[in-house]
Amino acid sequence: MISSPNQSLPDLLPARMLNELTYCPRLFFYEHVEGLFAHNQETVEGTLRHSTLDEREDSLPPPEELAESGRTVRSRSVTLSSEMHGVIAKMDLIEVDQEGVTPVDYKRGRPREGTDRTIEAWDPDRVQMAVQSMILREQGYRCDEAIVYYVATKQRVRIRIDSQLVEQALNAIRQARQIAADGQVPPPLVDSPKCPRCSLVGICLPDETNLCSATQDRPALRVQKTLFDVEPKREATLGGEADRPSEVRRLVPARDDLRPLYLNTQGLYVGKSGEVLKVKDKDRLVQEVRLNEICQLNLLGNIQLTTQAIQALCEAEIPIAYFSMGGWFYGITQALGVKNIFLRREQFRFAEVPGFCLRLARALVAGKIANQRTLLQRNHVEPPTHALALMKCLQQDAEHAVAMESLLGIEGNAARIYFEHFAGMLKGGDPGTCEVSASEGDEPVATSSSPANGTMSFDFTNRNRRPPRDPVNALLSLAYSVLAKDLMIVTQAVGFDPYLGFYHQPRFGRASLALDLMEPFRPLIADSAVLSAINTRMVTASDFVRTGNAVALTAGGRKKFFRAYEQRMDTLVTHPMFGYRVNYRRMLDIQARLLARLLTGELTVYPVFTTR
Repeated sequence: MISSPNQSLPDLLPARMLNELTYCPRLFFYEHVEGLFAHNQETVEGTLRHSTLDEREDSLPPPEELAESGRTVRSRSVTLSSEMHGVIAKMDLIEVDQEGVTPVDYKRGRPREGTDRTIEAWDPDRVQMAVQSMILREQGYRCDEAIVYYVATKQRVRIRIDSQLVEQALNAIRQARQIAADGQVPPPLVDSPKCPRCSLVGICLPDETNLCSATQDRPALRVQKTLFDVEPKREATLGGEADRPSEVRRLVPARDDLRPLYLNTQGLYVGKSGEVLKVKDKDRLVQEVRLNEICQLNLLGNIQLTTQAIQALCEAEIPIAYFSMGGWFYGITQALGVKNIFLRREQFRFAEVPGFCLRLARALVAGKIANQRTLLQRNHVEPPTHALALMKCLQQDAEHAVAMESLLGIEGNAARIYFEHFAGMLKGGDPGTCEVSASEGDEPVATSSSPANGTMSFDFTNRNRRPPRDPVNALLSLAYSVLAKDLMIVTQAVGFDPYLGFYHQPRFGRASLALDLMEPFRPLIADSAVLSAINTRMVTASDFVRTGNAVALTAGGRKKFFRAYEQRMDTLVTHPMFGYRVNYRRMLDIQARLLARLLTGELTVYPVFTTR
């Protein structure tokens, strides 16, 4: 097991933190030790409920004043702490009468029904209310019971604060501090009904982590088993289906309702009004887009963005990606992102271990070759048997490469064979040709072709770039650039430094880790989007222009290709290991989080995504 950095919690633990610890120690670790958080429907509803309660903050009279007056008091949103126990709580409501004080907490759900059909509070709520009562007692108030108000059923459930419940709360406090001091993420719950309701289930990936851990414990899986071992072992065969744990539940949504926004018309101006982005061409309003409808903003070329719009996008945690007019990816502006440094520390530590880098690189390259081979089998007019056999051999060679240099050679040979037969997957017929003239201003202009002038078509002979010299290569370069952008956003969201990879060596300005994770997805997403755009004639030769020996897409052509790319990203695909279906954009996030599990020691093998 890989050790994580030692960390202590703040001196005062919030009572809500102990509620989450009782619910799930792993949730407590992610949210309060690592500082991760994500909303779902339940947390949004709870936040809205408490925002109403928090609008009014009252003070609680001292205990001696209450004893003398004997009056009834209702104080809202009172924050008190206990130095003795090192806890703090913000109490929704405190009711005071002659019998003492009673804290009241509002919960959006419903109470638990006991075996004798009595109504009870849930254990996490009981611990949280016990902590609030302990704080009140230390302040000098008499507190013998607490109340939880469940909004769904409009029921008040009373909790007796006895010595047994107080001891349970004290144990929770000790456990919280111990987990933080150890710095080890607790194991995920196994097939728990709690997981579907948890807002962090997409970060935690409990069933996926359990399945990978159980599968990788088998002696046959030794390709990456010893992370620091450089010598390859050849027992890399998967066991039978009987060795697998129970079926993995799909706890994350198959798709995200949010969509990327692409702007590529030169001279556009993006401002903000309220929660709406206003896209203008000079003084003419072109489009209005609500912030809560997009997950990223992509700007290609000369497009202006106001400071107010940038601030609003950062506040909403919507990244802004910048490209050249031709699609060269420049960089990203985004909010602070993940605030913990621990995953990045493990990333930097393992990047200095040659054995680990080699093992991970072997898996990524082998997965890429396997997916390239699958794409040829699926889309080639007549899949070349000799090429498929060679790629199968190269895939096996990649799994057992003994050095990075040899692995690079294997990957290069596989790419050469793959692109030699790439033209066989282009089935769009004769999509037409077009004459290319010199550019006018910022945007080159295409005119109708004539035999006397240079023409373009979708003939493909070899991969070329910087600059691409034919339409197919122009599409491939743009597709790889956009995919690298998406993976850079994903890696930053997970908590990685996207510029430090394990296979791609650090280079100034290159997002090496994003390129690492991109390798198996190049054929499945980028190449497939290009094939779809050409074969369905979504993009035609008239959408390209030539300047010198370089070929680029027109603004209209880029718009068409982005549609093809997003259609591919939205395609549902079955994960070969987990068995559920999600779209490719969600799959990128899952795979990045599985890599994080590898670095933190929960997994010993990175399960590269491959498709049949």
